[in-house]
Amino acid sequence: MGDNENATEDGTRHRLEDDWQTRLEGLLEDTDYDAELGLEMAQDARRVTAGELTEAEFYDRYHEAVVAEFGKDDRPLERPDDGRDAGTGSRFGVDEESRRDVMRMVGAGAGAVGLSAWAATADDDPTPSAAEAADAPEGDDEGTQWGMVLDLEQCDGCLSCVVACAEEHNWERGANWMYVLDYEDSASDGHNRLIRPCQHCTDAPCEKVCPTTARHTRDSDGLVLTDYDVCIGCRYCQVACPYGVNYFQWDDPGVSADELEDDHVYDARGRPVGSRAPRGVMEKCTFCATRQDGTKGEEFVGRTACEDACPPEAIQFGDMNDPESDTRRYLEDPEVARVRAQNPPEDELQEAIDVLSGETDPAEDGDDGLTEREARALVRAEAGTAESTFRLLEDIGTDPNIVYIGDEPGADAHQVDGPIDYDEVGHVDNRKTVLDQGTVRLDLPD
Repeated sequence: MGDNENATEDGTRHRLEDDWQTRLEGLLEDTDYDAELGLEMAQDARRVTAGELTEAEFYDRYHEAVVAEFGKDDRPLERPDDGRDAGTGSRFGVDEESRRDVMRMVGAGAGAVGLSAWAATADDDPTPSAAEAADAPEGDDEGTQWGMVLDLEQCDGCLSCVVACAEEHNWERGANWMYVLDYEDSASDGHNRLIRPCQHCTDAPCEKVCPTTARHTRDSDGLVLTDYDVCIGCRYCQVACPYGVNYFQWDDPGVSADELEDDHVYDARGRPVGSRAPRGVMEKCTFCATRQDGTKGEEFVGRTACEDACPPEAIQFGDMNDPESDTRRYLEDPEVARVRAQNPPEDELQEAIDVLSGETDPAEDGDDGLTEREARALVRAEAGTAESTFRLLEDIGTDPNIVYIGDEPGADAHQVDGPIDYDEVGHVDNRKTVLDQGTVRLDLPD
């Protein structure tokens, strides 16, 4: 996929070169807003999520600079408690190593993703099992928190989710709100796959750097959304996001506003957060926010377009705080969930599902029916095992609301061709194929 221009000599963790730094600075400079300020705020926003800087300190540090640049500072942050209206106005230069750290994180933000930027490190805790992930508390367990479970071991790379998302939201070619990529690395055996929608982080750094509150978390369900009427297109959110999910609408959209349905654009609060963005505005995956408001009918609440389109049911969407949701139930026993999704014709497999799901008591020995051990063996023979889960960049404190089942990318992960090319389904995996200027892309070693 790439031309190897940014690969390290030893083939290990990806490092960004000077041309990449220049390219990213150009991304912000194209907006006519202060590029240096955007890079500094992105660095410190990540320090806030990591617990190294308080929200009040972050607000205070950049308040005067934000007001000077944008005429206001509406960032949804805790304010200093000393009664001051203005911050110190200090501008902290970004040294070269810190700048490269920022660039490296943003390097994950691409049509083709810098996989090593998402790699597990040697210091990471052992990955929990799916059952442990299901039992782990989600947020404060109060109210709805929409999220996903993505079973990478079931994803077949068909790109149906990408096509369905584009059809639902009318985004431009290359502005992939949903992205599927195949990769290889030495951390796991053979071919692997990663699905990348927005992570809808509970502590989203993109929200912390937005000067207008266009990027915000919806109180009712934890979705991280963009108010298209408020967004000014500064692209600071794009620099601050470590997952690379933000896209800038460079030109007039191919689908005009007159062709969009109001109840798909405006959510229950009356804010325009759905469908493709207008020109000059940021956009990203919304977890089909207006669906969750019931605009398509109650039967679509708790469902997304990508989930509906996924043939192997590798995408599970639901309330991460509800033990009875599709997401939590899938995590409780992914092996059973996989077989159940296949609608197995074999009576013995159905009996195994019933035993493992508690609908039928297991036999004490094989003469009286299936024992629990026999049932588990049958299910695993059909569906494989699901031994580990992870969240992307969990150690940086963003608290993403997506749990992955499968292997986490390693330090030398590199993208390879998948079973279906994007052009076969009418899309591209690199927006620069469509635009001279567009979403940042990180070239990967071949």
